[in-house]
Amino acid sequence: MRKIHFLLLSLVLFILFVSCNNKKLTEVVEVPLPTAEEKVTMGIPDDVTAEEGAFQMEKLSYPYDGLNPNISPLTLEMHYSKHYLTYTNNLNKAIAGTELEDLTIEEILSKLDLNDAEIRNNAGGYYNHSLYWKCLGKGSGQPKDTLAEAITKKFGSFAQFTTSFKEEATKQFGSSWVWLIVDRSGNLQITSTQNQDNPLMHNALVQGTPILALDLWEHAYYLDYQYKRKNYVDAFFKVINWKKVGENYEEALKK
Repeated sequence: MRKIHFLLLSLVLFILFVSCNNKKLTEVVEVPLPTAEEKVTMGIPDDVTAEEGAFQMEKLSYPYDGLNPNISPLTLEMHYSKHYLTYTNNLNKAIAGTELEDLTIEEILSKLDLNDAEIRNNAGGYYNHSLYWKCLGKGSGQPKDTLAEAITKKFGSFAQFTTSFKEEATKQFGSSWVWLIVDRSGNLQITSTQNQDNPLMHNALVQGTPILALDLWEHAYYLDYQYKRKNYVDAFFKVINWKKVGENYEEALKK
């Protein structure tokens, strides 16, 4: 686990005004400010485990510094060991003792009551992040084989697909996700959802099986890019594991 120790020392200025015989005595006490030291120790992803329950965390196939400099170790560690862990634990607690406990995450998402915010948000958060981690890696340039052909057929070229995907990401406002999915007709589609919703839910504007996920919540990029979300989207394309996305595509076609 990461341990961050911040030694914060500041200049203390204490001014004491004493009035005596129409004279003012000003006493100033100064404490020297030494150099602040920061010690950061990164953990490893395998050390992070969810509490006992129906679902467990997707194991990362790369260390926290494996996506650097496009996604920093600090961002990845925080995102994985804090946000994703919380969604996983909260989902397990929400479905414990219910009929949902015996379903797959995909079945839960397709059947869930949209008015149940607790299950909706945590089931979505668990599924979305699980896919996001699997889509990332050192980056393999461009898709190959069947997926490459499908992208060219649908979008005209990989370059045009990239432009369309980034445009969809750019127009999002607030916390959201952008997806490449296989729709119910077996065609590729670019779509987006708000908060932790996804295309498996029956309220999705375009329903289908996601094969590529881009997280646009601030916790995914703000430490690295602040308000420059576009730079994060560009960096995301440098760490897409297209081999895995291609495998996701093949699996989606079988459903």
